[in-house]
Amino acid sequence: MKKEIKETATEQKIILELIQYNEKEFNVYENLSADELLAKQKPDQVNWINLDGLWDTTIINKIAEHFSLHSLLVEDISTDQQPKVEEYDDYLFFSLKMLYRIERTVIDYEQISFVLGKNFLISFQEKEGDLFGPLRDRIRLDQGRIRKQKADYLLYRLIDIIVDNYYIVLDSIGQQIEQIEDDIYKDSTGHEFRKIQRLKKELIYLRKALYPLRDAMNKLVKDDSGFVNSSNARFFSDVYSHVAHLIDSLDTYKDLTSGLMDIYINTLNTRMNEVMKVLTIISTIFIPLTFIVGVYGMNFDFMPELHWKYGYLVVWGMMFLLVVVMFWFFKYKKKWF
Repeated sequence: MKKEIKETATEQKIILELIQYNEKEFNVYENLSADELLAKQKPDQVNWINLDGLWDTTIINKIAEHFSLHSLLVEDISTDQQPKVEEYDDYLFFSLKMLYRIERTVIDYEQISFVLGKNFLISFQEKEGDLFGPLRDRIRLDQGRIRKQKADYLLYRLIDIIVDNYYIVLDSIGQQIEQIEDDIYKDSTGHEFRKIQRLKKELIYLRKALYPLRDAMNKLVKDDSGFVNSSNARFFSDVYSHVAHLIDSLDTYKDLTSGLMDIYINTLNTRMNEVMKVLTIISTIFIPLTFIVGVYGMNFDFMPELHWKYGYLVVWGMMFLLVVVMFWFFKYKKKWF
């Protein structure tokens, strides 16, 4: 069976598997060639064919030839695109983004495509690993209703798992927004600014993934081609509601991220004002002192104070008094510090 947690590896491998079941039987086929695996299909059972790795076009072409998949559909499977649903005569095509997690404001994701037929479902994934491990176990152990349902219900469960994981990613974004806000108030640096910028880019990506997904789910709910059983339409409608709720949360986080940028800029301005205030106080205090020193530093012979016995001490006393008065004025009168 497939690993539930994705692993990054320098050498990616291709995994082709067939999960076959009905209410009474269950079989899993792995480590078979495409021809051998396709020959194992049974029309009286649900046949879930899953392919991890899209760089071997030979396998994709064999699957496409076996199920008479349209050439444009095959091209859509292999190219990055927005979520969408398309109806054909003998099957239904559905693609969306599968999000795994967000680490350091960067979302780990891949595109996944489904082809739904009367008694089969084909899933095409870019990489090894997915979110469907628990669902495979439920099918194997005959838990819940899935073994009693057709391929369209399997499609619903897979899409539902993917959409539910969007909540985890969005919650993580919300936690990062709170952490960045705390960091800004503690010590605002350029590091927080870069985090905000990366978060904004990821939110834009999520927007491009969720809005078309809502349209695709709406089209799937209203599907009248017969690929989705009318009794299961309510399940797809529930997923549509989840996507709509995710979009609302996404818009909220987008506003919060924009607010973070305002907080960051305001914090920088406030700190700059504090620095300018300190420099202004220091400059203001030293302006009269500089004037006094400048006056008595002039080289004139006829300056009475220069020949006075206590002139030096009086000038020092006057400068000290000026500093005290101005310090009292800024601190207690103006309350600048």
